[in-house]
Amino acid sequence: MGAEVVIEGLTKSFGKQAIWRDVTLTLPPGEVSVMLGPSGTGKSVFLKSMIGLLKPDRGKCVINGVDIVTCSEHKLYEVRKLFGVLFQDGALFGSMNLYDNVAFPLREHTKKSETEIRKIVLEKLEMTGLSGAEKKLPGEISGGMRKRAGLSRALVLNPAIILCDEPDSGLDPVRTAYISQLLVDLNSQTDSTILIVTHNINVARTVPDNIGMLFRKELVMFGPREVLLTSDEPVVEQFLNGRRIGPIGMSEEKDQATMEQEQAYADAGHHDGSTDDVRGVVPQLQPTPGLPERAGVRRRKDRVMRILHTLPPNAQEGIIESLSTEEQQYYGVRAHPVARAHHGQLPTGDVAQLPDTGWREPELRREPTTRRMPPPTQGRS
Repeated sequence: MGAEVVIEGLTKSFGKQAIWRDVTLTLPPGEVSVMLGPSGTGKSVFLKSMIGLLKPDRGKCVINGVDIVTCSEHKLYEVRKLFGVLFQDGALFGSMNLYDNVAFPLREHTKKSETEIRKIVLEKLEMTGLSGAEKKLPGEISGGMRKRAGLSRALVLNPAIILCDEPDSGLDPVRTAYISQLLVDLNSQTDSTILIVTHNINVARTVPDNIGMLFRKELVMFGPREVLLTSDEPVVEQFLNGRRIGPIGMSEEKDQATMEQEQAYADAGHHDGSTDDVRGVVPQLQPTPGLPERAGVRRRKDRVMRILHTLPPNAQEGIIESLSTEEQQYYGVRAHPVARAHHGQLPTGDVAQLPDTGWREPELRREPTTRRMPPPTQGRS
């Protein structure tokens, strides 16, 4: 299974410019998570801080019991071997062909023979649709191919944690769909922990188990996909729908006067650029037929059902309706407006009856802030 990443109070600034502060969340092991946020909110900085390329001002980032913020350089070097990173631009060596780029981590960090290395490299290139392109230089291929080559390199050490900084940038919708499927298939086969930074709402709605969002230098929310996709948090709703109406502006900060003016335009019939309301729990992307089911999906759904009674009535109803008939029977719930009738105060026993599998989830930690949703923010598997 992938490694758990526990982040507590992480804060980063460049000089007097605060990037984000007091970010606290847990990436559950073996699950796929997505981090959203307007451009310039420090999502890439967050990924680089997680692997020690940038040093946070304060806080903790604990991986397998090691806090990479305070550990020694030697320990940090060892922990980094758990990571596979797909950088935003691919970050390939321009003077090396694709084969040597992908083989680089194996030659640097292992004692494998060239025969073993060749087998692994060709396997990863085939996995990302680059068979036959191994002799090409990065400057001879498209941006999308460079991105896929970067993903191949990120996978060669079979990492426990995979970080993807906008894996869909530079890709057309079809290739984005293939990359999304590849990440889901990887998780199915390896149970690795995956964190994706993206602006692609379709990816955010269909791929991850958990979704988080950075805005105005804070973590607005982080939790299971069902909670975020049914949230009425204004910034989350605006971002998922791609609307101008809401707290997010062209320069991120938007004053009250601008918000009122935009709302007046909308009330007068001026289209704000959005389509239909996309709130709701849509089907999640499944592994390719023939691959094993993703274990992280069951862990996440169990976690959601344990906190279901704490969520707003509409969220409760939407989550229950998103379950299959078999899952409703498994959890002992029914797809009708039962949540609304109880005004969000359903007793836990009436919300979900989880069969006793012998597995126990650690107690959920709660944050005393109203900016984040308490139960899912610190959810563990």
